Amino acid sequence: MNANKPASHRSLQSDLLRSDTHRVQPEEYEELPELTDEMLARAKVNKGGRPVSANPRKLISLRLPADVIERWKATGAGWQTRMAERLSKV
Repeated sequence: MNANKPASHRSLQSDLLRSDTHRVQPEEYEELPELTDEMLARAKVNKGGRPVSANPRKLISLRLPADVIERWKATGAGWQTRMAERLSKV
């Protein structure tokens, strides 16, 4: 970055202030479709989040030697899952 030139902020290219201050006028309601019983019957409520697991994991505290942890971490991403799989075979 050039020391003489200030960094510019990127813009989202939207006018959020205008959107937030807009109030729907009565004539704009005519553009909205009427809700029918069929539309409401198709409606779904999305709660989001993960599905409930049949076998949820439980949090425990376990002290392991540093070299053991480093060897597992060296195997790459997902090392904790692989460790759990190996322990479950015992």
